[in-house]
Amino acid sequence: MTLQPKSDRRKRLFLTLAMALAAGSVLGTSGSAVAAPDDVRPAVTEGVQQVQQVGEEHAADIRIGYAARSARQVISKPGSAYIKVHFASLALADGDRVTVANPAGTEVHTYSGDPTRAEAAATDSLYTKQGDGFWALSITGDTAVVTLHRAGGKPSTSDTGLVVDKFTRGFTDEEQAQHDSGILSVCGTDARKDAVCYQQSHPTEYAKSRSVAKILKNGASHCTAWRVGSTNRLFTNNHCIASATEMASMEIWFDYACATCGGNNPKPAVKVTGAQFLKTSASLDYTLFSVNNFASIESFGYLLLDVRAPVQNERIYITGHGSGDPNELSVYEDTQGGATCDVDNPRSDSINMGYYCDTTGGSSGSPVLAASSHKVIALHHLGGCLNEGTRIELIYPEVKDLIDNGGGTDPPPTGGKFENTNNVNIPDAGAAITSDVTVTGQAGNAPSTLKVNVDIKHTWRGDLVIDLVAPDGTAYRLKNSSGNDSADNVITTYTVNASTEVANGTWKLKVQDVARYDTGYIDAWSLQF
Repeated sequence: MTLQPKSDRRKRLFLTLAMALAAGSVLGTSGSAVAAPDDVRPAVTEGVQQVQQVGEEHAADIRIGYAARSARQVISKPGSAYIKVHFASLALADGDRVTVANPAGTEVHTYSGDPTRAEAAATDSLYTKQGDGFWALSITGDTAVVTLHRAGGKPSTSDTGLVVDKFTRGFTDEEQAQHDSGILSVCGTDARKDAVCYQQSHPTEYAKSRSVAKILKNGASHCTAWRVGSTNRLFTNNHCIASATEMASMEIWFDYACATCGGNNPKPAVKVTGAQFLKTSASLDYTLFSVNNFASIESFGYLLLDVRAPVQNERIYITGHGSGDPNELSVYEDTQGGATCDVDNPRSDSINMGYYCDTTGGSSGSPVLAASSHKVIALHHLGGCLNEGTRIELIYPEVKDLIDNGGGTDPPPTGGKFENTNNVNIPDAGAAITSDVTVTGQAGNAPSTLKVNVDIKHTWRGDLVIDLVAPDGTAYRLKNSSGNDSADNVITTYTVNASTEVANGTWKLKVQDVARYDTGYIDAWSLQF
């Protein structure tokens, strides 16, 4: 690897991905697919702030009213990474709802009213806000289906249906490659690899990577964020999120990672939104914030801070979402099995430390971890070879009263994890079904804090009754049915006192749909001992 001189850091860039609005429109008048026009991309300027798009906005004119022939519209742009729909207005009769879903119905977001006008139900899906109206959570893939579901009641004169006036869509792989600013941040050969590639060779590094998330901001730009401490706290850069208004426009994607090494097969992300804007600093380039629906991301663990000065040549690694990609780890500087990433300059200036560990556009906000402690020693924010991160020893005094930096147990748990990722369909108002997980190699009984991670896709989760069944047949109720809970999906972690049960054997997740009209399936579930 040919390295630039360590004193030559003139080509610095903030690795935020700024949104660029491109002209384009769609017109939807029936239930057929609506294709977006060809892309229009602005020039990219090198220098202090490198602009790199991950998507773009398109105008639309999609209206579904109570007198319309079709209650379904499709927005599609082949090859797009995601579609994010904006509602200019939403006025529905009592009991009605709108869903934004992928064609297979495995990702569904439900809205019973305009959440910005306090008309939505507590069980409605999360949303983001930028300007008037509201944005539904994004749909992964190149097609989003917008559907008005009628409960049968008569609408009032004020119930007009919905208007979608625009959407954003994520670039195709080819388009994203054209926008990649990595030339200024990949030092030599790009040695970043899918996090799962290190699951066997570097299990601790892999485990820590699960605490890291992708930020999708304004529907078309992105950075990286990560959980700090056991409470609802996340870090990113100030140049990624500088205000509460900016935070309201962002989604945070956890578990957005490839299932197999090099497989280009990311798992469905667990998507949450920003809640509280807690603290920020432009000079140290950090922002601390919290998220909505924190329970859905607790199982991914968290990171702690290594509050000390970095040491010359100590080994480090970085995990993040450069170029908007599924989570990647930088363990080596150039080639696998070669020189490992290390601290090349402990004090490259008054706030930063420098390293040649590879990053790229979108890596902003990534944690830089010391291999000796597997704790965060810097917050990555600058590229240029040297790449640089703000030293955590400077950030910690400003946030120490807002975070837990060791008051709880540092996850992930040390016990084994056993998972079943095979889909099992749940019959509508039918008999209970089960999915098995076989546990081996565990000594004695299960713990009193057995974690049951559940991922069930369903269009009305209140229909579901869920039990964990131990090897001896004992059932532990995880969830009862609730007719008023109209939200989609059950993606959460339950804690079960299973200390009277022998750990080894076949455990079952038992699910029954007890009401008609909505369907779903078990996507995946696991036991963490």
